[in-house]
Amino acid sequence: MQRPKKHLSFGSLVGALRDRLESVEDKRQSHRIQYELADVGLSAFACMFFQDPSLLAFQKRMQDQKERFNFNTLFGVERIPESTQLRDVLDVVPSEELKPMFKEVFTRLQRGKHLEQFQSIRGKYLISIDGTQYFSSKEISCEHCLTKKHKSGETTFHHNALQAALVHPKIKQAIPIGVEDIRNEDGTKKQDCEINAAKRLIPELKKQHPQLDIILLADGLFSNHPMIEMVKAQGMDFIFTAKPGDHTYLFKWIENHQSNIKELRVTKDKGAEHVYRWAENAPLESAEKSYVNFFELKIFSPDKKTKEPTCTYRSSWVTNLTLAEANIEKMTAAARTRWKIENQCFNNLKNRGYCLEHNFGHGSQYLSFNFYILTLLAFLFHQVFELTDTLYQQARARWSQRMLWERMRVFFTSFIFSSWEQLLTHCLHPPDVNSPVTV
Repeated sequence: MQRPKKHLSFGSLVGALRDRLESVEDKRQSHRIQYELADVGLSAFACMFFQDPSLLAFQKRMQDQKERFNFNTLFGVERIPESTQLRDVLDVVPSEELKPMFKEVFTRLQRGKHLEQFQSIRGKYLISIDGTQYFSSKEISCEHCLTKKHKSGETTFHHNALQAALVHPKIKQAIPIGVEDIRNEDGTKKQDCEINAAKRLIPELKKQHPQLDIILLADGLFSNHPMIEMVKAQGMDFIFTAKPGDHTYLFKWIENHQSNIKELRVTKDKGAEHVYRWAENAPLESAEKSYVNFFELKIFSPDKKTKEPTCTYRSSWVTNLTLAEANIEKMTAAARTRWKIENQCFNNLKNRGYCLEHNFGHGSQYLSFNFYILTLLAFLFHQVFELTDTLYQQARARWSQRMLWERMRVFFTSFIFSSWEQLLTHCLHPPDVNSPVTV
């Protein structure tokens, strides 16, 4: 049976995470260190990896003899900290120290040639970026929380993040490659926002992947002159959503220059007609600012009763890439792939076992975002296994994600395993066990 290449195996990836944690400067006083930083980080990561909804319950179960043995074998943790101590230690670890793991995993996937299948238009890679909220409370807060005032006089405290993921129209997996916390810093009076986070994240993506030919996908918040110029200055191409309500100048120009508009009509499955329209060198905001290439898609589906075509989908975008009849369908497919960061990343993280919005611990410095990063790394590891690990692929084909991890947690509690591969094999082919109950 084919196994993942050594550098992409479970043991190797966990080892890389341990190396990353061991490289972090531990500023605690040496005589007061009871648990090594790497053991603390891996203990938290293991909880996210096994999709356990309770850090406290997970930590207590790890004290059981079987689970403790498995925990030590799989994650190499010698001493398991109590949940309170774990939170205290992680709260003071700068989140920037954890972020290099995204590049490490990406580089390993590149080395294994697994990312070649993600190449899209002209061999470029589609990187979708979008923001999400991962913490919200009316009682718990820190000085870095974003705030929202309600008419009732109440205040909601929350944390958001801007995430980047490698996507492809025909590939299910989405590969996180970077994340930026949206947080208020000490001494600042103005709240941080998604655009400011993008100004930090996009140059960092270029710094981490200088040779990667990127097409950046983003929503209408990014389709403005300053952001477009910043993206182009980083040597990136872009496809950004452009809505009529947000770009009245552009859409007025389109309306008044119909002779400049090209069109392609294609009838697809179930009689749906896809109407592609595009124009080059359209002014985005005014005649003095950015000129972009504009394209849109309308889908007309036959009404179930009248059979008359009804518009069931409409969206439009702007880009710096050349548009033509030969590539308009691929360009539109690439533009629509932006949603995969929402559907494949955020939806999985929030609704399919990862408990992203669960408050594992808020802390006062970095704890909340560190839990976010560790959860995202657990998701990344699982995405890697879906691409490279035959045993894991077989298990995912047999069970839903939630059912698979419930099964793993049961076996992790009941049996002793010498490796990740043995655990997967046991899930797929559990040995026959005679019932001790006699009827």
